[in-house]
Formats: sequence, structure tokens, C-alpha cells
Amino acid sequence: MPQYTYTARTLAGENVAGTMTAASKRETLAALAERSLFPLHVTEKQRSPWQRQRRVKTSELVSNLGQLADLLQNGVPLLESLGILSAQCPHPGLADILMDVRDQVAEGAPLDEAMHKHLDVFGDLAVSMVRAGAEGAFLEDALKRTADFLEQQQELKGRVTGAMIYPVFLASLGVIITVVLVVVFVPKFAELFARLEQQGGGLPLPTVILLGLSEFLGRYGVLVAALLAGLAFWLRRFAGRERGRLWIDRWKLKIPLAGPVFHGYAVSRFCRILGTLLKNGVPLLRSLEISSESAGNRVLAQAIRDSAENVSAGETLSEPLAACGLIPRPVMAMIHVAEQANNLDQVLVSIADGIDRRTSRQIDVMVRMAEPAMLLVMGVLIGFVLVALLLPVFDTMTMMG
Repeated sequence: MPQYTYTARTLAGENVAGTMTAASKRETLAALAERSLFPLHVTEKQRSPWQRQRRVKTSELVSNLGQLADLLQNGVPLLESLGILSAQCPHPGLADILMDVRDQVAEGAPLDEAMHKHLDVFGDLAVSMVRAGAEGAFLEDALKRTADFLEQQQELKGRVTGAMIYPVFLASLGVIITVVLVVVFVPKFAELFARLEQQGGGLPLPTVILLGLSEFLGRYGVLVAALLAGLAFWLRRFAGRERGRLWIDRWKLKIPLAGPVFHGYAVSRFCRILGTLLKNGVPLLRSLEISSESAGNRVLAQAIRDSAENVSAGETLSEPLAACGLIPRPVMAMIHVAEQANNLDQVLVSIADGIDRRTSRQIDVMVRMAEPAMLLVMGVLIGFVLVALLLPVFDTMTMMG
């Protein structure tokens, strides 16, 4: 359970300070009152930067969201439902978060605002869907759909991860073998190559490159590793900022082969959520705002928000969306027809299903191509080292023959 630091005043008028472990700030205040202490300042004690909370798995979050939807659908009040989930949750970190959400709701905060304070756990999608569900009086359905979306996303991620284990292993093995050859074995041939160079008048270009690389890594290998580690740390910090996330999302759309997959996934997510919100009676402008926050790509989200401004000026949805250039033309054509036929919510969900099927096929092709590509890279790296080592010997034998 979290710890709270407090400053309180006794009945004698003296100030006292201390630390207390409690399930919530409300319980801390109650415990101080039982001790006849008047609280002046109560704050949750911050975690040490070296003390990391165990990560909440998507499967655990999906299970709790689904159970919350079931409890609400069967008439259990929200506060009681959150308390039940917190008490029976096997993940201690998630249990504390659920209890904190319950306490915030008990103090008058909307459920989506309480969840937004733990955005790193619930994510933009869950918070946006809960906000829409609370506003449109379909909270139970919003929670169930969110759980379904997260489960589908987890299944896709698990399938890709499982298929990429062997290619990544091959790539890692190839890099390790190459580095060991360059750093450990190549220097042992340096003296031989020096004699051959004196006798024959020069070394082949691959051998010169290999010797230079070996000497560089031998001298500055530790520095290079430290720089790479520092770069990785900086990139992680940069990715945690809004500017960094926007830059990464823009870069993701430009990656060869993978860019269309990221693009299709974001468009599918936007269409599915927008269709779900419209189907449940949420106004178009509000639906656009929520679905843009849930698209999973900030570049697309910004384009959708810009389009919403034009929609509010009286235009149809298809015209400003087409102008942003991020929605495929076939999708825009279907949206345009659906607006005229007044069945936009159904068509949007159908579009999302079609994009998901196409994206799934693209992922399957990429995964099948990854293994031979990694084998090729591994063979090229090791083959270059071997050729660079053997070329001087072959040249010498040719001259002697």
C-alpha cells in the first residue's frame, strides 16, 4: 500500500509530522482524526526512482475492465464494483490503482478523470472510451468494447512477437559472432597481414576495412558501447515527451514496409471507435474528439482535430478528412457514400474490419520475410569477415604460384 507523509496539529497546538501507510488519502485522514490530530498537509510519498512497480499486463487490465462492465451491468454500484475489483485483484500495483480510482470517484471525480491520473496503466483508449460511455450513458458497453479492443491488440502483438523471436535471435547471434570475430580473432592476424603487405605491396580493400574496424573497436569499443547506451536512454526520455511522441509517430508512418501497417492500424482504430460512438448516440464533434485521442497516432489525431474544426463550420465529414491526406481514398469514398445514406456508424465499423484483415495479411508477409532477411544479413556479416581474412592469403598463394 502507498505511504503518506503528513503534517498535523495536536490538541495542544503543536505541529507534528510523520509517515503513515494506508490504502488511500481518505483513510490517512480518518486515522489522523482517530489520534486527535488535525491534518495540515497530507501527500502521498513518492516512490524512489530505483523502486519500480511491477508492470501491469494487458491481460490483467482486460480482465478487470470486463469484470467492471459485468458488475455494473448487473446493478452493482460503481464504488462498490471498484472496491470489489481492488480487493480481489491479484496484482498489488493494479489493486492500489483501482482503490485510488475508487477514492477519487468517492470524492466526486468522474471515472475517466480518475483513470486519467493513471494513464500509463489504462492508456488513452480506455480513458477516452470511458469518457464517452459516461457522457452517452453506455458505460458498461464502452468498458466491454475497450476490453475487446485491448484483447485484440494483445493477440496481434503476441502473434507478431512470437513469430519474430527466431529472426531476432538470428540477428543477435550474427551481430555477436561478428563482433567476437572482429575484436578477438582479427588482431591475431595483424602481424601476418603486416608481413604479407610488406612482401606483396598491399592488402585488399575488405581486409584494410576489417583491420581498421578491429583496431577502432579495440581502442574505443567501451566508449562506443557507452555512447549507444546513452543514446538509448536519451531516446527513451525523448519518447516520453509530447514532442518526442509526435516525432516518433510521424517517423513510424514513413518506415518502409512497416509504415503502411502502422498507418492502417491507426485508421482502423479511429474508424472503429468513431463508429461505435456514433452508434451509441454521441454527437459527431464529440465523437471526433474522442476517437482522435484514441487513434494511437498523434499525426493522425491532429489531422482529425483539424477536420473537426471544418465540420463544426458546416462541412461534411468526408471533405475535411480527405483534405488531410492521411485517410486512404477508398475509405474516404465509403465515408462519403455513408454520409449520404445516413449509415455512417455501420460503414465505419465495416471499414475497420476490412482494414484489420488487410493489415493482418501485411503482417503475415512481413513476418515470413523477416527470417530469410535475418539469415541473409547474418551470412553477409560473417561472410565479409571470412573473405577479408582469406583474401590476402589467396593473393599470396597466387603470387607464389
